[in-house]
Amino acid sequence: MNASEVPGTNGVPGRFSTMTKTGQVSKSVKPWPRKAAVFGASGGIGRALCEALAEGGCETIYAGSRSGEGPEGGAIRPFAFDLASEASIAAAADVMRSDPPEWIICATGVLTLPDGTGPERTYKRLDPAVMAQVFALNTIGPAMVAKHMLALMPRGEPSLFAALSARVGSISDNRLGGWHSYRASKSALNMLLKNFALEMARTHPESVIVGLHPGTVDSALSAPFQTGLPDGQLTPPRQAAKNLLAVLAGLGPEQSGRVFDFRGAEVEP
Repeated sequence: MNASEVPGTNGVPGRFSTMTKTGQVSKSVKPWPRKAAVFGASGGIGRALCEALAEGGCETIYAGSRSGEGPEGGAIRPFAFDLASEASIAAAADVMRSDPPEWIICATGVLTLPDGTGPERTYKRLDPAVMAQVFALNTIGPAMVAKHMLALMPRGEPSLFAALSARVGSISDNRLGGWHSYRASKSALNMLLKNFALEMARTHPESVIVGLHPGTVDSALSAPFQTGLPDGQLTPPRQAAKNLLAVLAGLGPEQSGRVFDFRGAEVEP
């Protein structure tokens, strides 16, 4: 199912429930979140997620970025946080404590570091400092967001936490090797999401915690690797956001702890 087939406002999902055993989205009834938080709102996917949430009728959207600036809109409430600073994440959670979001999306991640260091193509290029930076941003940062935001989720009510992962984090799907730090950091993230889902299920049975593979999106993250892509493989951020929201709107607690791609199919561990 693509976003254009999802009932709602401007192709954005409005009401769904669970997914079928084959991993495809199925129609049912589930309220669109009234309040949501997006960590990483200045990135291509994060900004598009905020805009799509607003178009879908979300009344309050906390939009987090390092600068504290975000998309414009009456429903959007920008806030500042640093993915490498737990204190800033805790402070952001405190701001939302009195009016917490029902959906939390961590739309963060790094493939190429700010100094231009890209993913390693061979084990001979492994560098402990580079690995530490990649894990800090792709694994530890989202884990700290979960640490402080999951505590805001109400017991006995539907809630959702999602983090951007990647298909290359799948061990069973790895047939090419390479990209060592990036692959390992996403695999570690997926394990943490599974752990969080198991723990939250004991006290928050209506919660959903998942990873998302957005596909190859036309963003700063993928820019250095877009050359030679087949026609149609590069997805605009707006369409990617709608795809992901359609998938999220179709998930139930029985899918918690898993990773899904932009089509709604499960990415095997």
